[in-house]
Amino acid sequence: MLVDFTSLQWRVLTALILAPLAVLAVLFLPTFGFALALGLFLLGAAWEWSALGGLTGRLARMGFVALIAAAMILLGLLPAAGVAPLLLVVTLGWWGLAVWLWRLDDPIVPCPGPAPARLLAGLPVLVGPWLAMTHLHAALPQGPALVLFLLVLIWTADSAAYFAGRRWGKAKLAPLLSPGKTWAGVYGAGAGAALLGLVLGYWLQLSPLALVAAVVLCLVTAFISVVGDLFESLLKRLQGLKDSGRLLPGHGGLLDRIDSLTAAAPLVALGLLWLGALS
Repeated sequence: MLVDFTSLQWRVLTALILAPLAVLAVLFLPTFGFALALGLFLLGAAWEWSALGGLTGRLARMGFVALIAAAMILLGLLPAAGVAPLLLVVTLGWWGLAVWLWRLDDPIVPCPGPAPARLLAGLPVLVGPWLAMTHLHAALPQGPALVLFLLVLIWTADSAAYFAGRRWGKAKLAPLLSPGKTWAGVYGAGAGAALLGLVLGYWLQLSPLALVAAVVLCLVTAFISVVGDLFESLLKRLQGLKDSGRLLPGHGGLLDRIDSLTAAAPLVALGLLWLGALS
């Protein structure tokens, strides 16, 4: 007998299954195994991204997935000194996108079909978090714990935004892109992220100045994670899709589960580097 779950119940159930698997992978896999597992997950997301970019043929979509895989392999050979500049470029790209989305005031008209610019945007969007998280994980002995902190930060911000939006959400954040997003959700995400910034500072025994920087980093991460969510919403609307996929009940596709992470991971990795947490 099929259980008739609500969307929220499916969302919670899916999270209860995925979250322990993610935690186990982060804490118990060696960095190579973690990079491989994360890469396979992101390649599944790349398959969904190929549809957002307008590809329809199986061979063409497989070719795009192969391109993402090749980029991961090449960047995996990159010396550690070259990681921060690349993450900085990706992070600046997200901030530029945030400004563009903020100024967007034209109605979104679906225009399905091949869109090379949208397709190529998948390179930094998908490869950026892979590079950031594998680099964090390799920062032994606390690397895996830092990756786990990143995941908990995103989960907390997402959950706080969801419930604050449902409880107090009235003023719409970006009605053209995502009618369900509200400013109350953004404030809720920021509050949850700020609390975790205090936890991070206590854990790393940061100086008062560095503690303030950690809180600011988490607050800014909460904001940029919303940009990742809005960008995927824009691509889905342009392509005439409701979800990126149907693999995860209550969430949609893989991209729907990690859209916040794609924007946040490079920023958090950079912030931790600048805080000296990886030294």
